[in-house]
Amino acid sequence: MNDFLVADLSRWQFALTAMYHFLFVPLTLGLSMLLVVMEGAYVMTGKPVWRKITQFWGTLFGINFVLGVATGITMEFEFGTNWAYYSHYVGDIFGAPLAIEGLMAFFLEATMVGLMFFGWDKLSRPAHWMVTFFVALGSNLSALWILIANGWMQHPVGAEFNPETMRMEVTNFAEVLFNPAAQAKFVHTVSAGYVTASAFVLAVSAWYLLKGRHTGLAKRSMIVASAFGVLSAASVIVLGDESGYVDGENQKFKLAAIEAMWETEPAPASFTIVGLPDRAEQTTHFALRVPYVLGLIATRSLDQQVLGLNDLVAQAEVRVLNGVAAYDALQAIRKDPQNAAAQEAFAATKTDLGHGLLLTKYVADPRDATGEQIALAAFDLVPDVALSFWSFRVMVGIGFLYLAVFLTTFYFMNIRHDVPKWVLRGAVLLMPLPWLAAEFGWIVAETGRQPWIIDGVLPTHLGVSSISPAHVITTIIGFTAIYSVLLYIMVRLMVRAISLGPSGGPVVPAGSGGISGMIGLAGPAAPDFDR
Repeated sequence: MNDFLVADLSRWQFALTAMYHFLFVPLTLGLSMLLVVMEGAYVMTGKPVWRKITQFWGTLFGINFVLGVATGITMEFEFGTNWAYYSHYVGDIFGAPLAIEGLMAFFLEATMVGLMFFGWDKLSRPAHWMVTFFVALGSNLSALWILIANGWMQHPVGAEFNPETMRMEVTNFAEVLFNPAAQAKFVHTVSAGYVTASAFVLAVSAWYLLKGRHTGLAKRSMIVASAFGVLSAASVIVLGDESGYVDGENQKFKLAAIEAMWETEPAPASFTIVGLPDRAEQTTHFALRVPYVLGLIATRSLDQQVLGLNDLVAQAEVRVLNGVAAYDALQAIRKDPQNAAAQEAFAATKTDLGHGLLLTKYVADPRDATGEQIALAAFDLVPDVALSFWSFRVMVGIGFLYLAVFLTTFYFMNIRHDVPKWVLRGAVLLMPLPWLAAEFGWIVAETGRQPWIIDGVLPTHLGVSSISPAHVITTIIGFTAIYSVLLYIMVRLMVRAISLGPSGGPVVPAGSGGISGMIGLAGPAAPDFDR
């Protein structure tokens, strides 16, 4: 029981640090690419305004980048402090992408970011643009390798369990790299980061226009952000559809939970827009459905079924029984490595070993499990349906909303050449939503995988370290306190940089109701950089 408490507390700790870290990741990914676009305009036109624009948004990028690096390092240490058995069990596979990320991506990014900030007067325009490009490349490569590692946790391929070492080992590294789950997660996550950065640039620029300050920077930035945002939001929607197809192929429980789909429907399945999932009654009340859509998303066909949770649980019971047989054969091999019959039995059932290990929640030895415990273990594969259902819909709803926001802004900026105040106010008020969508997307991905830390291979409760609940509680309290201070510092720095604006002076006069008034900046209004 103590191990289960440690597992739950460790999950809470990792969720806290991961969700906090993910406040910075999307903006880093997106702003780095927007800087490439903006500085590209400076390289092509030679106009000083584009250099000033790039430097201004680069300052905000730098603040965000530093906090992102600091919080990301903490997460890597947690694999050793809280998830030691997980690290031992799959370290050969999971560790490789993280090591490559440090060598290939982070070192590139960290080296080039210094040149980007301090090389403006020492490098030619094209050379400095290349430096900025490499910063963006490093940021995106970093996301790629991390998501390859995470994608393997969602869909473990290219590896097998070795009875001699009692660990998972790589059999085909190319399969790990080109894992369809990892590739789908990467393009979707990166596109979401581009949306977040576009929304951020749009909101800050809209605020400047509402205040009548730095209009030259604001208008140019809004044109870039709205165009980039339209493409990014459309990509998020299209690539999210691809993620649904990958889940339909590889993570059927997650897909069924996202849809709160308890019973298998005749093909093609319908998509539930809204409803009230009820786990106790295993139904969804007041469901509003669109025919055929889920079948097309999940199977790319009109004649293949999408299995409901009840049918998936029935199939899982068979896999749990096979897992018990695999566990029994493994114990025989450990006693006698030359036991040919046990080796043959294990080879036939080893893919279900993880399902047998699910029984350790109820009994020390899976071979002693009762029929009722086997049924409970199979039902444990059903994720939190309500959380998955609503998190997904919030994420998707925000995605479509921001596509409309970007299209509207692009229309007024490029066709009408005059943005109404209601559009500007909307851009400012809606700015937090892309971050909210990113966090809910993470919740969908990670809670939808439970009870697995590695899908189908290792149950979450078996991956924890041998530590006490008191140790985890202490670190949760410590991380919460430290991260709260860091968040305050980050927000304060961001607000101050935005208030000062691109010209180094406050955007609005002291004592006004704007951002400067919020932090008590004083001094005369800065000149508008509109050339």
